Amino acid sequence: MTESEEIARARCLRRGSPFLSNDEAAAFLGLGPRTLQELRARGKGPASRRHARFVRYHIDDLVRWSRTTIFVESLREKQPEMLWLRRLKW
Repeated sequence: MTESEEIARARCLRRGSPFLSNDEAAAFLGLGPRTLQELRARGKGPASRRHARFVRYHIDDLVRWSRTTIFVESLREKQPEMLWLRRLKW
């Protein structure tokens, strides 16, 4: 995804606030909402914040995480599965 596409996508989701819900953040990253929840629970996902009882993601944190994370997939058992998230060190 190009930077201009990221900006356009963020503007559509943002609606005046830089904070996105779990569902919005998952859509922004191209992940399922449950996958994003599991990544957060394992400490492997993007930085999140609690606003009262709600979990929110800042757009800048999502872009930063997306640029520094690689998903490695396996074709074992005819189903791709996420094996590990590797952080890139730039």
